[in-house]
Amino acid sequence: MKKYLLILLLPLISTLSLAQHQVDTSMTFEEYDPESTLVVPGEEITSAKYPFVDIHSHLWRMASMDLEETAREMDSLNMKVLVNLSGRSGETLKAMVDAAEKQTPGRFIVFANIDFDGIDEPGWTEKAVAQLEEDHENGAQGVKIYKNLGLTVLDSKGNRVQTDDPRIDPIWAKAGELEMTVLIHTGEPAVFWEPIDEHNERWLEMKNFPDRHRGDSTRYPSWEVVMQEQWNVFRKHPETTFINAHFGWMANDLARLGKHLDEFPNVYTETAAIIAELGRQPRFAKEFFIKYQ
Repeated sequence: MKKYLLILLLPLISTLSLAQHQVDTSMTFEEYDPESTLVVPGEEITSAKYPFVDIHSHLWRMASMDLEETAREMDSLNMKVLVNLSGRSGETLKAMVDAAEKQTPGRFIVFANIDFDGIDEPGWTEKAVAQLEEDHENGAQGVKIYKNLGLTVLDSKGNRVQTDDPRIDPIWAKAGELEMTVLIHTGEPAVFWEPIDEHNERWLEMKNFPDRHRGDSTRYPSWEVVMQEQWNVFRKHPETTFINAHFGWMANDLARLGKHLDEFPNVYTETAAIIAELGRQPRFAKEFFIKYQ
């Protein structure tokens, strides 16, 4: 009798054990954040072997920051120079430049920004060029163009302002004349224009940040149109040096980016926000860097 009782109890014990180790199927994909168990020899590298420049940073409150503390943090990374792309213009920019020169001379570079509000008002172009000249005199060493140009900047009639709008040409030309490098962020990754479905490798990002999706053709032109407008500017202003931000959103197609750089000798690029793209093609990425360094 005892033998039969033991056999009958075994399924119950097994069921209880499974219940104690039940997988939490209610956890969402967004909540899943596993900790790596990988153990490898060596030490964690926290400082670059060679000194480097951070070409893509945003210090919105630079004028009121403790830049000496920031410089010490930079030293710990072997970062020699940091470029603040968020200088804005006028007195705001001047205050940033003055703070950097006073606290940490030689460690920070400030880029000016262009205000496209009122672009269709009489005299806008002349005022914008004059403001750029003033910002240059006040210490701005470059110009940063945000992605809203070509996507969401509208004139007073609600028309999209293209990156290659002729009213902006004098600004590109003046930047070249003043030897101010233009770092320009145009567009987004091309898959932001694709359907948000199981085939889109940025599905999770757009699920969490739906405003990043550009698939509404009534609001946005295609990726190719947006980028072609930028390339038209590069082609039209060969005497101006441009930095095409974020690998020009071609980090997933380095061969195409290489042809882009070959076509435009006045254009450089930088790696902000695209490191993951390089990590999945380490050998080809290494060849690319060796060729275009």
